[in-house]
Amino acid sequence: MNNRIKEYRARFNLTQEDLAKKVNVRRETIVFLEKNKYNPSLRLAYDIARVFNTKIEDIFIF
Repeated sequence: MNNRIKEYRARFNLTQEDLAKKVNVRRETIVFLEKNKYNPSLRLAYDIARVFNTKIEDIFIF
């Protein structure tokens, strides 16, 4: 699964650490997500989409 987390972080001017704090995970989790080495739980995908005020489908490419 690919994603556009890095792109959305840039739009919202968030660091990996900022996003991690907002969704209550470690920064390393965001790193692994951006490198497509980790697939998020549905809850985490929802939380990330909520931070960016968009739909899960806009961030995660299935």
